[in-house]
Amino acid sequence: MPADLPLMLQTVYADLLDRVTAGAFAEAFSADGMFTVKSVRGRRYWYFQQSAADGRRQKYVGPETPELLQRIAEHTAGRAYRQDQRSLVAMLVRGGNLPRPTPQIGGLVAALADAGVFRLRGVIVGTVAYQTYSAMLGVRLPATMAQTSDVDVAQGADVSAAVIDATKPMPDVLRHFDPTFRPVPHIHSGGDASYVAASGLRVDFLTPNRGRETEEPQHLPALGTDAQPLRFLDFLIREPEPAVLLHGTGVLVSVPAPQRFALHKLIVSRRRRDGDVKREKDRHQAESLLRVLVERRPHELRAGWEEAFARGKTWRRLLGEGLGLLHPKTRDSVLRVVGAPRSVIPGLHLEFLPGKEGYDKGTQEGFFFARSGIEGIRCGIARDALQAGFGLDTIAPAACLETLRRHRVAIELAAQTKYLQQPVGAEHDIVLTRTDMLS
Repeated sequence: MPADLPLMLQTVYADLLDRVTAGAFAEAFSADGMFTVKSVRGRRYWYFQQSAADGRRQKYVGPETPELLQRIAEHTAGRAYRQDQRSLVAMLVRGGNLPRPTPQIGGLVAALADAGVFRLRGVIVGTVAYQTYSAMLGVRLPATMAQTSDVDVAQGADVSAAVIDATKPMPDVLRHFDPTFRPVPHIHSGGDASYVAASGLRVDFLTPNRGRETEEPQHLPALGTDAQPLRFLDFLIREPEPAVLLHGTGVLVSVPAPQRFALHKLIVSRRRRDGDVKREKDRHQAESLLRVLVERRPHELRAGWEEAFARGKTWRRLLGEGLGLLHPKTRDSVLRVVGAPRSVIPGLHLEFLPGKEGYDKGTQEGFFFARSGIEGIRCGIARDALQAGFGLDTIAPAACLETLRRHRVAIELAAQTKYLQQPVGAEHDIVLTRTDMLS
């Protein structure tokens, strides 16, 4: 389990998030305009309206929430929050040993934020998002899993069309940050979804693919770029959360909810076609987060699992396969939280070790041993279960042990069923009861 951050640093992060959010809001919307609201299909969306020489202009603010209404009310006071943010970032990085992006990555994300990418509901995904979860969750996640030279930005094509606002064209934004940025040639002509600088710094724009399988880029009008369609991405970027990237004075970004990030990593780790390194990184990031989420966000983890699990057979298979690659302790803790049996993991089974039967006079159980991957398991059967299942009419230890040996195949089958089908408990050993043998 990753080490918890001191409560003082968790408070520092909460303060920094509030300051950065207020500061970004104040800088995005000047004092010489007004906020207006529009209703679209029963939901209210806010815009900021300014007068210009060529008429009125509107900037997208966001869907109405209690938090947004509070930001609008405090708009005129927001600029004061910029003070001391740099020292708060330094305190979190040094005092909490939290991950921070490289200067190149941090500067690029700040440029995207200044351009309005996150205001217009773009979402940082991938390893840059993972870098924000330590501070968000109040733990030190493994830093080795937080290294990258890529920035991945996702936005739904439907969202991009609906916000009725836009950044400058993304190639212009990127070249303003680094003039060497150029589009990466794509197999489909006429679509630029990825950009790379001479330094090797890369930006990929992504969008959910809800239709037929395709690699043809889709246009994101709000961001002035095309994007690569990816399966499963709609689950990842639904209901993102605000976070601070620990760069400079702090950069306000939108990232996937950590439970969605972890579950999505389980899924994509089974679909990788680009080498073992990225697959292993996916698995390690998922496992590191899941160890924390079962303690910090169990209800959110369960809700995310239930949503993904309900999406169909392919989703269920990939979730199960990904979960089966984790350490058995992590795997079982997740299954316990989400209320799922081990049978959701394809191919999981017990390998029974021959011989080594015994009888424990203290617990009055016969026992033998099994293995599931790296996990060793003690299998027991209570004396009354032997009596109920096999007509044993004595309590003598020798007779119990002989009955266990004579009927071991049937007892192993019952142990296998209980291991796979019954709710996962805190103990991983199996004890067959009278009820198990009569069912």
